Amino acid sequence: MDNAINVNSEIGKLKTVLLHRPGEEVENITPDTMDRLLFDDIPYLEIAQKEHDFFAQTLRDTGTEVLYIEQLIAETLDTSKLVREGFTRRYLEEHGYSRGKTFEGLAEYLNSFTTKDFIEKIYAGVQKKEIEIPHEVLSDMAGSDAEKLFYLDPLPNAYFTRDPQASMGIGMTVNRMTFAARQPESLLTEYVLNHHPRFAGKVPVWRNRNHQTRIEGGDELILSKNVVAIGVSERTSSKSIQQLALELFKNPLSTFDTVLAVEIPHNHAMMHLDTVFTMINRDQFTVFPGIFHGDGSINTFILTPGKQADEIKIEHLTDLEAALKRVLNLTELDLIECGGGDSIIAPREQWNDGSNTLAIAPGEIVTYDRNYITIELLKKHGVKVHEILSSELARGRGGARCMSQPLWREDL
Repeated sequence: MDNAINVNSEIGKLKTVLLHRPGEEVENITPDTMDRLLFDDIPYLEIAQKEHDFFAQTLRDTGTEVLYIEQLIAETLDTSKLVREGFTRRYLEEHGYSRGKTFEGLAEYLNSFTTKDFIEKIYAGVQKKEIEIPHEVLSDMAGSDAEKLFYLDPLPNAYFTRDPQASMGIGMTVNRMTFAARQPESLLTEYVLNHHPRFAGKVPVWRNRNHQTRIEGGDELILSKNVVAIGVSERTSSKSIQQLALELFKNPLSTFDTVLAVEIPHNHAMMHLDTVFTMINRDQFTVFPGIFHGDGSINTFILTPGKQADEIKIEHLTDLEAALKRVLNLTELDLIECGGGDSIIAPREQWNDGSNTLAIAPGEIVTYDRNYITIELLKKHGVKVHEILSSELARGRGGARCMSQPLWREDL
């Protein structure tokens, strides 16, 4: 197999990354749909795009190849008419339209677009006012009520490319996401991996999206070629972690023999592990102190292969620093607290992703400029910081790591 993915750490020199430039889908959020679409506010698209372009250029300037998922899926659908028709059918079926006038009307409408415009429409959503579809029976509405404005909802979270999938070694997880608003995103990944010439047949899938248990890429951190850290969070279940660990341990293409599961508070402010904890160097991590109990403890579990092929050994610890030292064979560790651990600054900057940093090389990161207290602290700890613009992108509650999916890192 010619590898198309190579991610054996969080900190190896970043060579190729996957992004999505926010588009019309962001402007299709309304105050009434913010909660369902997982937003606290509505970003101003023009500024959000300028900020995202600045982010992408920052990565290019440091030697990273930038790929866009919207471009990859367009190239994928152009490989054959059957692939595009199959994607259209799957996309509509997953939205509840499997047959009838609504299915036929939507399929005909989507297939009237060029591939580029088709993809833009998938992200932006299809409003009911765009097309007239006669409904034979109520069930043809796929559960939509009369007040709903869309046949197909927009995908405004898609600029957080970290979550629908996770690069892990030479393979990927293609994720069953928690909320309906995001579940269509990983179908795009599935089609790219199965049909795009750059990836088809070259990427082992450790876990596909056809599960009932949830997992998202923001909870999946690659600490070394042998160790994965995964958050037990609002978006990732302990059952998913155990299922993935078992596959990693028994699959001969996997190099991973240890999973470090970290239990974090289950809430929107700390939705993924990488919103409160990221690796930035061989022995340096950012951390939000709010994840710890009053005595400094946190439930941490080390998963390793059991005696039988289908068994997992689980060890419970309450000291995150001790657990990290053990699984990474470190004697010293530098945990850098978001906002310096201040009771006001830390939660404010964590809310704006002060702990969500993207390492582009050991000790070199990209992060939002607005978290200036954390940035100064990182610099004092010897970290090289590239600051990116953040007034509108941050409204989506995700930082530089959330907005990026590494596809290739140099090995350490």
